[in-house]
Amino acid sequence: MKLQMKQELSVIIPIYNEQAGLPALFARLYPALDALGTPYEIIFVNDGSRDDSVAILAEQFRLRPDVTRVLLFNGNYGQHMAILAGFEISRGEIMVTLDADLQNPPEEIGNLVAKMREGYDYVGSIRRKRQDSTWRTLASKMMNHLREKITNVKITDQGNMLRAYRRSLIDLVNQCGEVNTFVPALAYTFARKPTEIMVEHEERAAGESKYSLYSLIRLNFDLITGFSLIPLQIFSMLGMALAFGSSLLVVLLLIRRFFLGAEAEGVFTLFAIAFFFMGVILFGIGLLGEYVGRIFQQVRARPRYVVQAILQQAPGQAEKVPDGVEKRAVGRS
Repeated sequence: MKLQMKQELSVIIPIYNEQAGLPALFARLYPALDALGTPYEIIFVNDGSRDDSVAILAEQFRLRPDVTRVLLFNGNYGQHMAILAGFEISRGEIMVTLDADLQNPPEEIGNLVAKMREGYDYVGSIRRKRQDSTWRTLASKMMNHLREKITNVKITDQGNMLRAYRRSLIDLVNQCGEVNTFVPALAYTFARKPTEIMVEHEERAAGESKYSLYSLIRLNFDLITGFSLIPLQIFSMLGMALAFGSSLLVVLLLIRRFFLGAEAEGVFTLFAIAFFFMGVILFGIGLLGEYVGRIFQQVRARPRYVVQAILQQAPGQAEKVPDGVEKRAVGRS
């Protein structure tokens, strides 16, 4: 069956328990996109919300079915899986990702689109003045610097999801079957002409951040282990250095024992050294486990997410469901 014509712009927005902020998002998002004067679609991906987000999205689809599409997961698979699912069903030549919390103003989308029209295939954004707590901003900057050194992915503000991608770039991303990934970094590795622009940043309109400290740590592990072998290489070199140093220490202790005799006072020093080595070993095992865990998840070849339904206006046309994704139910079409 014939598919609908491609839109110039697709905006992908992951949704997870955002009922409090959705009305404010709708009130600013649609006027901002209407003002661009270009064909567009908005793809909301509900990532297993447990509040009334689905009902609110369904009502918004009823009000604006011409430009609204809603993809419903059957569970919670994470923000980046939601974005990848949105990429799979998008029709636009330019794709913009946006969080639902209004910390990135929807009015900035026009600036990203204008920059893309200059010939870039990837446009990142840098928050001009972050409206986050001081410790969160400082920690983010430190991790951005560390991740850039380790992965060689040169993204200034890696925690900002407001980004634009060209269709040719996303076609390559869609060919990747990674179970755990960091979408901006993955797209950046394929970009031929990337750039960044400054954007405004506002306080969260409603609700609270869905990223706990544990989630942020996990995200950084996914980024580092998914795009670089440097941590393993550093640990290998550290292991060789410690092995060489411990060998010298053993020789020194043997010489000392033969010439000066045994000394009980050195027992605690040996304990300290042994505990240090054990700590390094446990850290190394954990690091290796991160890589092995990624391999384990990948070889199982399970669907990355399960689409429960798609709400979209497509009379007499077939729904498009991502390849390799189990379809449990059918939404309105």
